[in-house]
Amino acid sequence: MQTSLDPTLSQTPAGQEAESILRSCVHCGFCTATCPTYQLLGDELDGPRGRIYQIKQILEGAEPSATTQEHLDRCLACRSCETTCPSGVRYHRLLEIGKAELERRQPRPLFERIRRGAMLKVIPHPARFTPLLRLGQLVRPLLPAGMKRGIPAYQSAGPRPTTRHARTMLVLDGCAQSGIAPRINAAAARVLDRLDISLRSAPNTGCCGAMHHHMNDEATGLDMARRNIDAWWPLIEAGAEAIVMTASGCGTQVKEYGELLADDPSYRDKAERVSALTRDLSEVLAGEDLGKLGQPGHGQASVAFHTPCSLQHGQKLNGVVEGVLARLGFELRAVAEGHLCCGSAGAYSMLQPDIAGQLRDRKLNALTVNQPARIATANIGCLTHLAGGDIKVLHWIELLDPSL
Repeated sequence: MQTSLDPTLSQTPAGQEAESILRSCVHCGFCTATCPTYQLLGDELDGPRGRIYQIKQILEGAEPSATTQEHLDRCLACRSCETTCPSGVRYHRLLEIGKAELERRQPRPLFERIRRGAMLKVIPHPARFTPLLRLGQLVRPLLPAGMKRGIPAYQSAGPRPTTRHARTMLVLDGCAQSGIAPRINAAAARVLDRLDISLRSAPNTGCCGAMHHHMNDEATGLDMARRNIDAWWPLIEAGAEAIVMTASGCGTQVKEYGELLADDPSYRDKAERVSALTRDLSEVLAGEDLGKLGQPGHGQASVAFHTPCSLQHGQKLNGVVEGVLARLGFELRAVAEGHLCCGSAGAYSMLQPDIAGQLRDRKLNALTVNQPARIATANIGCLTHLAGGDIKVLHWIELLDPSL
């Protein structure tokens, strides 16, 4: 793709990166076949190729518009197009650069700025988010069915193991997950305890920064990354062998800390080390002798596994969870259109509820067509988005938890 970037941008690192990405695109259109919004809306401007052209125009100095912003906002950033692309176009980075430039030149309406700001002030902060969630859970029984679905039922985490093993791994408690589903990390700790691994939470960690990063507040997202690195570093130096991610969306973000902080001389080396140590929970179990867990799947009800976009497209770990579950005797039901996003996509389901709802219904149809008894997934956003129907949705590690 030929480019002619605005001179004020072409001399910047972001502009040079964008130009390189743009020039790697050969307009083939393979990406449209796996883009959820293009499949749903059938509009070239709501597919990766069309969005690339719109970003190109913005970076070349064309006057942006609210319509352009709408088309870019509709992108789920699921990275399915990257998995499909034969040219290796790093679309997600181009999208981040393009949206940042658009945000600078095309301010959002006041109400939209207030709404987005409020989300960023609450959701990534457990001390603010969890009390509001508990209040909603308190009145949940009084709400109509439609509103109940948006408020997850309260769950208890249960006890965590107290045994200290020679092998230690760290876990990110996360932001929304710690309030919505505290049982996930507790279940992971109980399962790893049976494999003689202690799972520890580091004080002072918090949100991975993904929500801020994807909503064009990169500076705050990077500060969150630095805070987590500072919190983990003493435990890494003390011998922690991995940083375990039980939410694949967080895992994708933390695995990219090294890239995101590459220009920060104070954190570059530490960020690279943290990214290298980060493992999705499925990666950890896939590399262990699972004999100590027995065959918990034998005699259990069937399962359909929804692979989050962050796991299959972001981390390239498609099939790893299914492999672990199969080794442990679970009956897995086939899932159609496994490459398509469920519509959660971080804050997307709140910002684009109509499209997110259509994608959720399509995904649930694909997950249930072979009549599984349960649906499992690997990301808190997907779990929350898909839950509330007739079939129970849970994190896959809960299937292995001896206390459940």
